[in-house]
Order: sequence, then structure tokens, then C-alpha cells
Amino acid sequence: MPLNVKTVADSLFFSKNDPNDPRIGEITQSISLVDLTKTKENSWTLLGYPDDEGIQVNGGRTGARLAPDTIRNYLYRMTLPALKESKAKPQLFDLGNIEIAGKLEERHAFAQNCVKEILEANKKPITLGGGHDYGFPDAAAFIEYNLKKSSLRPIVMNFDSHLDVRPTNQGFHSGTPFYRLLEKFHEKIDFFEVGIQPQCNSISHKSWAQNHSAMILELFSVEGLDLLSAIQSSLKSDKREIFSSRPLWISLDIDVFRNSEAPGCSQSFATGLLLQEVLPVLGYLNSNFDLQGIGIYEVSPTLDQDDRTSKLAALILFHIIFPQLKL
Repeated sequence: MPLNVKTVADSLFFSKNDPNDPRIGEITQSISLVDLTKTKENSWTLLGYPDDEGIQVNGGRTGARLAPDTIRNYLYRMTLPALKESKAKPQLFDLGNIEIAGKLEERHAFAQNCVKEILEANKKPITLGGGHDYGFPDAAAFIEYNLKKSSLRPIVMNFDSHLDVRPTNQGFHSGTPFYRLLEKFHEKIDFFEVGIQPQCNSISHKSWAQNHSAMILELFSVEGLDLLSAIQSSLKSDKREIFSSRPLWISLDIDVFRNSEAPGCSQSFATGLLLQEVLPVLGYLNSNFDLQGIGIYEVSPTLDQDDRTSKLAALILFHIIFPQLKL
């Protein structure tokens, strides 16, 4: 049976039915992949992966399959921000969630094709995991699209406590996305890992990643420093000519945040990044690079407290969609 994308419930597209209190759900249009190619708007487009099999295979705690619609619920309830009158009213598209059938590797291949179609329709994907194993099909679609389209070298930046470069000898899972990515593309991309924690990664995995050209910015190397300045310094000091306008994909595992901010994930620690330091970084990347897409992974509503982590993920997307807002 071929895989498909299933639209989400109309009730998620929240509205107060009040012209003086507009919500993001009111500017979001549910759409099919076929119809997406017919639209001319260069807009953000959501796609959900209600799938945590990759987390289970990797020995993690499940629950992330519920994240796509939970994040949508809080994002679409958010108030549409006041924008300058000269700016056109933004529009979002929502494709829905991929259906969970077949083998995990088949779902990865289908997800990769969906992201490719979004990019080819001149849209910017927002993907909602699910397990971080979907970081591979998302980033791979972005890379292959840009290798055909542009002479500019693509950048993938992963915010994560884990390197996720475990080998695939035990199959694909949430610990393998960047092993797969660097095995295939490391000579064709620039790859950054931000927020890496020592208790989450072996020395051999770190060595393997560095030998495959990964730039690693560890959590404790930026403690007490301004995260934005540290990332800017890393970009400028790197010898691979990281400059503005380069195509960029952001992969964000929610466990990069400390568990006081994001308790709802498979694995979290008291140490980690803070949202208030990450948002300026995302704003900088959005303004200075060709940010073509972002994936948020590993949010687990079943492990959350008052949906705190889903709200955090929704807030990140709010600032990605409306980058002109000042923090």
C-alpha cells in the first residue's frame, strides 16, 4: 500500500472569530501536495511525522508520535502579531501528517520525497517529529534540492545534546540521522552540531563526526558566554567560507534545552540551552542566511508537564515564521 499524507482535523485551525483578535490558525490553509504545487506563495509549509518507532528502536522513551498535532494546537492558537502595514499578510500551509504504515525506512523515503516536493514548490518546510531519525530525510531532501539548484554550498545546523552519529548496523533509528547524512554528503556540505553534551556522546562518535568534517560547538564551551557570539565566532573562524545568503537547514532536537524548560522529551538533563539564548541565534540565522526549512523533533507530550515542551516548540516556530519581531 503506498504511503500518503493525511490532513489534520479542522478543529486545530483555531479562531476566536474576532477580527480584533486574529490567530495564526486563521492564516493557515490545509492543502494537499498536489495543490501545493499550484500555489505561488513563498510560504512556510507544515508537515508532521507522528512516528516514534525510531526512538523505541534506540531504547528511548516513546510519546513523540503525539507531538505534531499538540504543537500545532499551541501554534495555531497564538495571536497573529502586529506587523507593519506595508507587509503583506503572511500565509501558512499545512499538509498534515504522513500516515504510519510499512517499514520505517519506507516512511523515511516518503518523508524525503514530501520535503523535496515542498521545496520544489518554492515553499519552506516546517517538519514536526516524531523521532529525530527523520532528521536524515529532511536534511537530505534539502541538500539534494540545493545541489541541483544552486552553486552555493548547503549548511545543516543541528541543535542537540547528542551527535546522533551512531552507525546503522542495528538499523535506522533516532541515533543515526547524521551518520547517514555525513556518510553520504560530508564532502558537499558544511555541518554544525550545537549544544552537544559530554554525558550524551562517546569519544569515538565525536572523533568520527570530526573526521567527517562536523564542526562541534559543545555546551560547556559556551557556558557563561553569549551563545549568539559563540556561533558567529565559529562561523567566522571556520576555514570553509561560511557567508551570508548560503542555503541553511536547521534540525532542532528538543533535548538541546535543559529539562526545566523542556521536560517532555525522551531524554533531558538539568544542563542544556535556554530558549532566551536560542531565539536570538535563530533570528540571526533567519536574517543572515537563506533559511529554507526547520525540523523540530523528539517533543513527547506524554512525558511533558502542562504541555510546557510543546508550547516551547510552538514559540520557536512563531519566531521563525515572524522573524521581523524583536526579542
